[in-house]
Amino acid sequence: MSIVDSAKQAAQAAAQTVLKKAVELAPDSWIPGGKPDPLIHHRHGHVGKPVSRIDGPLKVQGKATFAAEFTLEGMAYAAVAFGTVPKGRIATLDTTRAEAAPGVILVMTYRNAPRMHPMPLFLTGEKAAGGDNLPIMQDDRIHWNGQPIAVVLAETQEQADHAKSLIRVTYEVETATTAFAEAKAQGTEPGLFMGHPLEVEIGDAEAALAKAAVKVDVGYRTPRHNHNAIEPHAATLAWDGDNLMIHDASQAVGHTAWSLAKVFGINERQVHVTSPYVGGGFGSKTLWQHQVLAAAASKLAGRPVRIALSREGVYRMVGGRTLTEQRVAIGAKADGRFEAIIHTGTVAMTRHNALPEPFILPARSAYAAESFKLDVEVAYLDMLANTFMRAPGEAVGTFGLECAVDELAVALGMDPVELRILNEPDKDPTEGTPFSARHIVEAWRAGAERFGWANRNPTPGAVRDGEWLVGMGCATATYPYYRMPGGAARITLTQDGRARVEIAAHEMGMGTATAQTQVTAERLGLELDQVTFAYGDSWQPGVVLAGGSQQTAAIGAAVIAAQHALVTELLKLAGNDSPLAGLKADEVGGFAGGLAKLDDLSRHESYASILARVQRHEVVVEASAPLPLETQHWSMHSYGAMFCEVRVNTITGETRVSRFLGSFDCGRILNAKTAASQLRGGIIMGLGLALMEETQFDERKGRIMNPSLAEYHVPVHLDVPAIEVIWTDIPDPHTPMGARGIGEIGITGTGAAVANAIYNATGKRIRDLPITLDKLM
Repeated sequence: MSIVDSAKQAAQAAAQTVLKKAVELAPDSWIPGGKPDPLIHHRHGHVGKPVSRIDGPLKVQGKATFAAEFTLEGMAYAAVAFGTVPKGRIATLDTTRAEAAPGVILVMTYRNAPRMHPMPLFLTGEKAAGGDNLPIMQDDRIHWNGQPIAVVLAETQEQADHAKSLIRVTYEVETATTAFAEAKAQGTEPGLFMGHPLEVEIGDAEAALAKAAVKVDVGYRTPRHNHNAIEPHAATLAWDGDNLMIHDASQAVGHTAWSLAKVFGINERQVHVTSPYVGGGFGSKTLWQHQVLAAAASKLAGRPVRIALSREGVYRMVGGRTLTEQRVAIGAKADGRFEAIIHTGTVAMTRHNALPEPFILPARSAYAAESFKLDVEVAYLDMLANTFMRAPGEAVGTFGLECAVDELAVALGMDPVELRILNEPDKDPTEGTPFSARHIVEAWRAGAERFGWANRNPTPGAVRDGEWLVGMGCATATYPYYRMPGGAARITLTQDGRARVEIAAHEMGMGTATAQTQVTAERLGLELDQVTFAYGDSWQPGVVLAGGSQQTAAIGAAVIAAQHALVTELLKLAGNDSPLAGLKADEVGGFAGGLAKLDDLSRHESYASILARVQRHEVVVEASAPLPLETQHWSMHSYGAMFCEVRVNTITGETRVSRFLGSFDCGRILNAKTAASQLRGGIIMGLGLALMEETQFDERKGRIMNPSLAEYHVPVHLDVPAIEVIWTDIPDPHTPMGARGIGEIGITGTGAAVANAIYNATGKRIRDLPITLDKLM
């Protein structure tokens, strides 16, 4: 899908400029051979096409096997009993009736659980995947309300669930900190994200704010959110001696294998994790206590085990997004240029996890300013460990920042789109590094034209349609580019011109296998049906995490490295009689079922010819991607311009989003169909964040009170309007394939665009999410 013709022409011109700069800056490139990725010059036409998902037919026919659908001989079914106090110890635990219940095989508690080490905590090591680092059923201690206290194995799921209900427990309750205000009063600590302080100070922002001609200084609040992937967390596993096989719902198969090995004190290669299909992850499907408990119970019982958490079980055991309190202050000159940006605040966390919600990340690079003060403080509670949730930091951070920009635009009497464009930085405003590629202005212009922004009435409450007030709002979307180390890939090329790529990556519904099949076919000069992309197995090469919108880049870098190794090997095999004789690997690319000189396609030989010459049926190569050094040289982000139209009922306060458009700058779009789906999906999740999602947390007992989709509201079909997405499609010369991440950018900015549209419709500023009708009455 392309944008309006005028914007397309501007984008094409900009792309040529970017490509020219890429060639000039080639020595800094991570690409093998020190040159920009030749895929930018793609000639086969696979990349960018709206190809339907390869796994689609299997899923709609019910032939895609998910974690809770594997069947193993002699399999037992697990049910988990949860504690009901926030802190203390188990005083009495009676499992007699449960053990005597029909079909029960085992009741495991801290009394009989095998000795295990804590899970390696996510972000504390290259392969660490644990959601918390607490002892798992090793003692009688209770650390949060909902902690597992027993696992029942039975012949059927119904028998396990019934037996679980027969367990009786009492507690010695200790004083717990479960109220946010109390936690803050006990003192806060500086937040750390990926080992780095969440604090930036440049100049004296408070002084600049005080002297600014025009300013805003306001507070914003966002609530807890829980994960609600369509597939609840599940695993089917079995031991063979000291070897563990686990079919998991995972977005980190390699990390999970390594971490489980640490828990059970065995070698990493003794754990085999597969995850062929995942029904959504959004940051939650790493390693939590349920996989460990199932493996421990399986070892005790000597039986394979299936554990499938109920929806309530996911809320009790799997972390979500923590709450935030944010202060956003912006001081500007009379002409609208920013002099000070202040974005500070506090989040809740536990001492057994490592993820404060890093809401200041967007403010670090979104706008130019003369001074900055950014800081995240942490207050500690006795609660379930929080974790990554789609665009951690950016999803809620853009709500505060972009609402404040809108409030400043009102104070200045400026159009909010023009205010944002006026404050575009020419380099990263806090790091000082150049942008790898930044075309958000083109996205703003194209989006405003397509959405009809010029027709917006800037006067709040001025547009009415019967009993409905109508308003428009906008916001910037932004999410960083990441590429984590550990990417490696194996390519097997056969004489009949078929290629198989293997990498321990993941398919969670975003179209990974499809897009990477397109990319591989493009690079090798093959048709799509000649390429197989194999993934989701910890025994495959690489340690790739499907998170941080970085999996595509990680896979792409690994495939580029493997293809380079493949071309090198094929040139050796081709020998001196080949039309390719004397050429180097970086002079050759895949073309028409073989290799050809990049600037002289007549020098071509098919793969079949090369392998037949040396009587080889196949050639297999494996290579690792280079370290992600590009992020040290460039400020790298995906961007978006978000436009929203809402209708607010003057009688009931009901809000309906009537139109939404996202105009994105995410580098090269690899698959127009799957990309559009990802971007729309992010926007829909952002609508939920804005209008309905909220985990109800009882601060008296530390217990989640709405652990089901009947009480925790997410958008349904009637809540979602037609959503249009457009993009610049300008390649980033410093990323694999010219692409940046798209999985999380859609949720960023969406909450603010909705809130700003509601203000334009009603004149009411709602700074506390979600924006429910009671706040508008």
